[in-house]
Amino acid sequence: MINSLKIIHKFNIIIFENKLKVSIGCDHGGFDLKLIIAAWLKDCKYIVIDLGNEVYNINDDYPDFAERVSRNVVAGNSDKGIIICGSGVGACIAANKIKGARASVCHDTYSARQGVEHDNMNILCLGARVIGEQLAKELISAFLGATFLNESRYNKRLEKIKNLENKQ
Repeated sequence: MINSLKIIHKFNIIIFENKLKVSIGCDHGGFDLKLIIAAWLKDCKYIVIDLGNEVYNINDDYPDFAERVSRNVVAGNSDKGIIICGSGVGACIAANKIKGARASVCHDTYSARQGVEHDNMNILCLGARVIGEQLAKELISAFLGATFLNESRYNKRLEKIKNLENKQ
């Protein structure tokens, strides 16, 4: 995350200004949590790209928002993505249908961090009916704070994943 921080020195106070772009999306199951998380991310000085839903709609469907976030991340318009639905599972399945998306449901901080470090995970899926606000913030902090460990064994595995995508 060092690359995404700009340090401003002013009156002997160091202010960290975050430049990481984060896409976020949700269906009705994750709507309330998304509002909280998007505001919190902005307070933490992340650049937040809110891809919906903009209003609570019981009839919306998670694949629509998973696709928006995944395509935005894969296109390079954001550095990482967060998708929130009821369980996180459906959003994860849909997100991984987009070539280049590496999404995972994480409900513990180890997986949220390790998924980035070892697997270059670029999308975090959360279940608003499974976790609360505080745990969501901890998971997101672990996810956004992690960087891919550019080591040969992890790169080899990532290439194998890319090869799987290309076989379809």
